[in-house]
Amino acid sequence: MPLEEDLRKKAFEAQSRAYAPYSHFPVGACLLAEDGSFFTGCNVENASFGGTVCAERVAIYHMVVGGGRRFSTLYVYSESASLPCGLCLQVMGEFAPREARVITGDGTGSKRVITLGELLPVPFSFSKDT
Repeated sequence: MPLEEDLRKKAFEAQSRAYAPYSHFPVGACLLAEDGSFFTGCNVENASFGGTVCAERVAIYHMVVGGGRRFSTLYVYSESASLPCGLCLQVMGEFAPREARVITGDGTGSKRVITLGELLPVPFSFSKDT
């Protein structure tokens, strides 16, 4: 699937820019906005752990800064194809429908495809435009 491969490559590139001196767990993310634009993010850690921002949220915030408000697919790349954390899932719920695809992958070719609604079945609320 060419689109999925584009997302994977961009998430992998973003992972290489992660700032993860504490966890040593770099993560990259790339999302597909409703207008067809790609937005990437990487995790940025901080000595004050509450200041750390996950790759998924950085990508979403880049989309918002770029004028976007909704996305349909988010690819998360890490060494273990990890799922997004609860905070990231809640933020995703503000900007994507329940049917949005969340893909996790790693360098071995392992991947998982799941919907946001499956990952976060009972959010505070999902995007009002769904």
